Amino acid sequence: MKVLLDECVDWRLSRDIVGHEVKTAHQMGWSTIRNGELLRLAAQDFEVFVTVDRNLSFQQNLPAFDMAVIVLRATSNRLADLQPLVPALLAAIPTAKRGVATFVSGSSSRGT
Repeated sequence: MKVLLDECVDWRLSRDIVGHEVKTAHQMGWSTIRNGELLRLAAQDFEVFVTVDRNLSFQQNLPAFDMAVIVLRATSNRLADLQPLVPALLAAIPTAKRGVATFVSGSSSRGT
């Protein structure tokens, strides 16, 4: 699947997301674009958007975007805090539903 990492996610996490085509917002030249416009652009080329922004699902109308959103729940956006979530993230990517947020923590994931 084509996965876009939000600029708030450490880009080095992309190395751990094996089996998927992963790009970062920075690589796409989208680092300064705000969430609504970023999601609109991302939905044109990507199937999954990964972020640590827990408020995204409240601030944006996710059903308007033909893309799944996965929110990583970690104590910070540091790589050391995100890497333990990789197994749950890899499990969530193929089953994440378009237009909704799936929350991934160390032990489980769930959609909202």
